[in-house]
Amino acid sequence: MTLTHDDLWPRAGGWPSFEPGDRADAVLLGVPTWRTSLSPTGAHATPAAIREALPRYSATLMGPPVVDLNAALRIADAGDIDEPDGDTGITATIARVAELSAAAGLVIALGGDNSLTYPVARGAAATGLITIDAHFDLRDGVSNGSPVRRLVQDAPTEERIDPTRIVQIGIADYANSAAYAQRAADWGIRVITLDELRRRGLADVVSEAHEIAGVDAEARIHLDVDVDAADRSAVPGCPASVPGGLAAFELRALVRALTADARIVSADIAEVDATADSADGRTVRLAALCVLEMLAGLAAR
Repeated sequence: MTLTHDDLWPRAGGWPSFEPGDRADAVLLGVPTWRTSLSPTGAHATPAAIREALPRYSATLMGPPVVDLNAALRIADAGDIDEPDGDTGITATIARVAELSAAAGLVIALGGDNSLTYPVARGAAATGLITIDAHFDLRDGVSNGSPVRRLVQDAPTEERIDPTRIVQIGIADYANSAAYAQRAADWGIRVITLDELRRRGLADVVSEAHEIAGVDAEARIHLDVDVDAADRSAVPGCPASVPGGLAAFELRALVRALTADARIVSADIAEVDATADSADGRTVRLAALCVLEMLAGLAAR
């Protein structure tokens, strides 16, 4: 990709590498999980694709006031986890996220399928979880359909997330089963369906999500952004997206508003298959914009 250069129009992305001893406001980390996906996926190609897409945009918010995120924040890139799937990969991811969390205000994990949520939330020592997702991700076993259940049941006891501190936003009709809806209800997970979100409005839902997931005095919240919550016309590169999901602007606004709370210490972007995207790359471009919206939320704290 060849882009024009203009000294007065600096681009997003291309942030410096994160080195030992560094401190940053935000650090990107590629976690290209894909081997346990329930459907065929090339999601392991997505972290690189997001990084390539970021320079298509500036890092400037129009405000007012105008804010240049590159100037307002110290942003770094910690590269990728090599082979993050499997027990060894999970252990490596947890350790790397823990290391980065000690040196940065926000760790942004670039997936990868949704299985990355399990090690990233654990590495950040999350005590609460907010998901933007069409699906519950409460399946049994180990897959991209099970990270929420695994955080409740499979993590070491002292690291498990209390399900009453989990909020799931955007759960969609025709994308889930009654059995998993009942599991969520039995566990006390707060489920905000797509219909409820649209009925109540974004600001009200965001406020409730922060209150529930961040209720503890020392709360640390992980934000899982499953891009397949968006409408399929906007995200053809998400295998499980359905027509009628969130509009791109709704997803972006949710991501920025949720990340604006200082209790959000880690986030991930999941379920984009860069190899299955449309010719114009719209899915990956939206994922890249979600990265920028996370940074915008961080700058607004």
